[in-house]
Order: sequence, then C-alpha cells, then structure tokens
Amino acid sequence: MPRSPLALAALATVAVPGLDAFDVRPAGQTGGDVDAAVVLGADGRRWVVRAPRTAAAGAALEAEATLLRALVEHVDADRLPFEVPRPTGFVHLPEGGRAMVHPLLPGRPLPLERLGPGPGLAADVGRAVAALHQLPLSTVEDAGMPVYEAEAYRQRRLAEVDEAARTGRVPGGLLRRWEHALEDVAVWRFQPTVVHGDLSSEHVLCRGERLTGVLGWSDAKVADPADDLAWLLVAAPQEAVDPILEAYNLHRTELRDRHLADRALLAGELALARWLLHGVRTDDPEIVDDATAMLVELDEQTSVEDPPPPPVSGWALPAPADDAGPEPGDAPEPDAAPHGDGDAVTDATPEADAEADADTDADSLPSETSETSDDDLRPVGPDDDGDVAGGSTRA
Repeated sequence: MPRSPLALAALATVAVPGLDAFDVRPAGQTGGDVDAAVVLGADGRRWVVRAPRTAAAGAALEAEATLLRALVEHVDADRLPFEVPRPTGFVHLPEGGRAMVHPLLPGRPLPLERLGPGPGLAADVGRAVAALHQLPLSTVEDAGMPVYEAEAYRQRRLAEVDEAARTGRVPGGLLRRWEHALEDVAVWRFQPTVVHGDLSSEHVLCRGERLTGVLGWSDAKVADPADDLAWLLVAAPQEAVDPILEAYNLHRTELRDRHLADRALLAGELALARWLLHGVRTDDPEIVDDATAMLVELDEQTSVEDPPPPPVSGWALPAPADDAGPEPGDAPEPDAAPHGDGDAVTDATPEADAEADADTDADSLPSETSETSDDDLRPVGPDDDGDVAGGSTRA
C-alpha cells in the first residue's frame, strides 16, 4: 500500500539525524513500486526520501545505493564532472528493506532545444557522457548490477525484436531492417563500458551552460555505450550533434568503435519496440496504439531511405588498427526483476519557472517509477518537463 508523504517525512527524520521536517510533498507520479517525497527541513534544506514497496524494489534500491556511493567517490576525485545523489541516511522498514534519503540535487531538466552549435552546453553534455564511459567497470560490477559482453547484448536485442514481432504490430520493413542490423556481427564488436542506461532530459540537470547533475541510476549497467548517446542523436537539434560528439570523442581514450553511430540509431528505434512490449505486458491499449502509430510512422520514414542515409557528421570514429577488434564473449542474462529507478521531474512552481527563464534554474527531484521500469521502455525522444503533481503537506 502506498505510503503517505507524512509517513515518508517521518522516515526521513529517523534516517537523517537532526532533520526537522517542516514541509513535505509527493515526488512525481503516484503508483509504481517506490514511494518518494521531498521533505523541506526547518533549516531550508530539501531532501528526497525513497521507500520500496516490494522486496524486488528494495533489492534494486540497495544496489543503486551501492552504485551511488561509488559514483560519489568518482565525483569527489574529479573523474565525473557532475553531481549524483549522495545517500545520506537509511532506515529499516517494518516489512523489510530500507528507505534511502539524499539531498535534493540543484538544477533543472536539460531542455534539448537549448543545445546549439559551438562550445557550451552541448559540448558539456558530450564531455559528461564520455567521462561516465571512462569509469572502471568495477563501479557497476561491485554494485551487483548487470554486466554484458558485446555478444550477449546483441542476443538480448535480438530477443526483444523477436518478442515485438510476435505481437503482429511491427511493420515487416522495420523487422527486416532490425534483423539485418542485429545479424551483422561486425557492428556489435564494441568494448562494453559503464552506461547510465536511461539518459533523458529529465535525468540530466543543468544550470546555465553547464551540466550539473545526473539522476535515475537504477538502470545502470556495463553494456553498449551507444545506448547513452541514442537519445541525443534522436532528439537533440541537428546543429548540436557535432559539438556533442566532438567533445565525446575528444574525451574518450582507446576509442576503437567505428559502428557507434549505427548502434545508437538502432537503439533509438528499438526503444519504440520496447514501448510496444510494455503496453502489451501491462495490457494497456493506449500505449499499444501509441507505439504502433510511432512504428508505422518510422517505417514510412525509413522505407524511402534506400540506400541508408550516410552517418551523421561527427559520428565517424577512428578506424581500429585491427578491423576484427576484440572478440565478444558471453555473459549470463540478469534476472528481469521489477524495480524502481528514482527518476527526476521538475520541482516546478511559478517562481521557479520565472527564475529558470532568467538562467536561475529550478531544482529537480526524483519521481516514482512503474513496476516494469517504464523509463527504460519509454521511446527515445524529446521529453516533457514532467511537472510534479500534487501540493504540499505540512509535516
């Protein structure tokens, strides 16, 4: 049963010694397997409290907390140029598991329309993603989060396409294109990296021309770096793509991946298939119809592109000395347990919006997620600001 904001505020005061809760309000949408609220302390500081509803969500939150502690070390050592949630306190729940409390990160969700040519915010985004992909794989491995070798990840994508095909909702032209791309083993000879797994406008915070924070780490894994670039290639203004990727390439070392762009484009398309599958699994006809319409539109757009369009300028990567590259290995598939992911939505108020327009950005806060990690399934594309629903409740 969902916990009320007042109950979550009480948990926060136990988890963080000295926290005197003055006000509280829900964080994001209702539903899902994680309850979340933003607590305002008497000293003016704001805190996010997240409490799992299920054992699976509790296990996922513990893994995310372990990952966040490792990421904080990288931030403090200047290996990451942005902030992440810093777990500050925990409290055991009567039904098992623990609630986690961390300070609310400043910043506002990244407005993709603000990305433009030349140095600035677009280049900062490229540098930030590159820094994440440079982290040691043990950052994710030690947290017990999924780790994939290249071939295992290719097989995972093939399984998604097969499942989507069985719905009868995917146009045949798209299925043939996807299967052809996935069967080209050379395209999938990549070096796995730490990836966020759910980068989107609502998870990337900025202030002015700087990227300041990244939220929503529950889908982090060791996998294909192209996944973290797909949303930018699909949704960012075309004039911003070159500075993003130039900065990314400049700050990556040992970059040998000639097919990064191909896989990023494919990942953007496959997000529509996952959105369809989510609708089918949850028996939601609105989602199914929405995904079907987008797939038909994509098929119409791509069916006239014969031969395929040339790579986007800036995506060409240095050719490897040995075209074969490292041979991919196998890794076991992780259990697909449902979990919450602590996404972000804008802490929106009229005053905050006015400040944001004047380059004084509003804070952002995590929202609840659905049982099936919907944000991992949401199609890549321009995001809404996701204003928080609900008013305040005195604690």
